[in-house]
Amino acid sequence: MRRAILISLSAFLSLGLQAGPKHERDHDPGRTTEMIYIKGGNYTPFLQTSERTEKINIHPFYLDVHAVTNAEFLEFVQENPQWARSKVPPLLADGNYLQQWKSDFNIGNNDILHSPVTSVSWFAAEAYAKWAGKRLPTMYEWEYAASAAPVNLSKAETLTSYILNWYGKPTPQLLPHVKSAFRNKLGVYDMLGLIWEWVYDFNGVITGSDSRSQGTLGTGLFCAAGSQNAANKEDYASFMRFAFRESLKADYTIRNLGFRCARDAK
Repeated sequence: MRRAILISLSAFLSLGLQAGPKHERDHDPGRTTEMIYIKGGNYTPFLQTSERTEKINIHPFYLDVHAVTNAEFLEFVQENPQWARSKVPPLLADGNYLQQWKSDFNIGNNDILHSPVTSVSWFAAEAYAKWAGKRLPTMYEWEYAASAAPVNLSKAETLTSYILNWYGKPTPQLLPHVKSAFRNKLGVYDMLGLIWEWVYDFNGVITGSDSRSQGTLGTGLFCAAGSQNAANKEDYASFMRFAFRESLKADYTIRNLGFRCARDAK
């Protein structure tokens, strides 16, 4: 039964997916988001597998300057109508999919054309990335890019206080446009402070004995062991971010959850 479901999902995900030339899409701002080269380097993961602090090597990659917008996602849906709101199977997106749009091919509110698209499932984000000749960033790639210092926060505000303040606010009815939160030293906008974002391996941290679990990272972070496997036990913002990811399923669509794309550096 599970194999049949997986085959059906694979068939749907590839059905009629119109993928344009990679480099044209990457460098044409009218088609998809501009990308920034991230040169990579050593990164200390927030979650550690042992008491000894470990670092991993992040290979160079490209990352979208900002999250995918409603206007950009509309173009994807127009070229791939199987991802329209009324046509996407419930298995791939819950009932709130693209709830902020007026109809299948009409956003309905010009004020959010350049706001990040939200209420999209992981499946939809993954399909968009393939259509654009890109992919979703891995969790470590995303965290690495997000860890770069901000360049336009007020001197009186720390990054942690900024993030926690954002966490504490309700999601506005109309999301601000992309590039409305801070830019960091890598030249990437809105990694924190505008929306939550899908990553490719969002379910790589599992608290229980689920078959998706990658070792015991999750149990050390969230269960009785408390924060013993966290690199920085006072990084409350990261605790909340990882806990949020752990709560997701691939078909979930949430009003403040969107995505941006990545691409391998040749």
